Amino acid sequence: MSIFNSLNTSASALTAQRLRMDVISSNIANADTTRATINENGEYEPYRRKMVTFESKDSGFTSFLRRATNSQASSGNGVRVKQITEDEEPFQLVYNPNHPDAGVDGYVQLPNVDPLQEMVDMMSATRSYEANVTSINATKSMLQKALEIGK
Repeated sequence: MSIFNSLNTSASALTAQRLRMDVISSNIANADTTRATINENGEYEPYRRKMVTFESKDSGFTSFLRRATNSQASSGNGVRVKQITEDEEPFQLVYNPNHPDAGVDGYVQLPNVDPLQEMVDMMSATRSYEANVTSINATKSMLQKALEIGK
């Protein structure tokens, strides 16, 4: 076990939360985008909300093999982004016959992004980021104190 394990774990969480905040920012920025992609029919589709999924870094076969053979005590290796997926919820329909993307019935398809939910997710990601920064600072302080003992 290295003295840098906790730093590496927190650093991986910082990276993952930063990507999560970037994806949330993109969702908020595109909350009103009605022409984000072109579907298989050649028609424009609104922006689809994106979501980040995390997984443990030690979820691979080698980590299970190490645990089974007791070759290394696993204290956690951090987190990584598993995938970024699109939310498959239906688009919001709003009656606005004057909108350029309105259908013949006068309804416009708007993205499935809820700005309130995105702000809650952003606050959660920010708090996680701050907690990991605090953890890194505490670890750094402990390592400095340990080095001062040797003086």
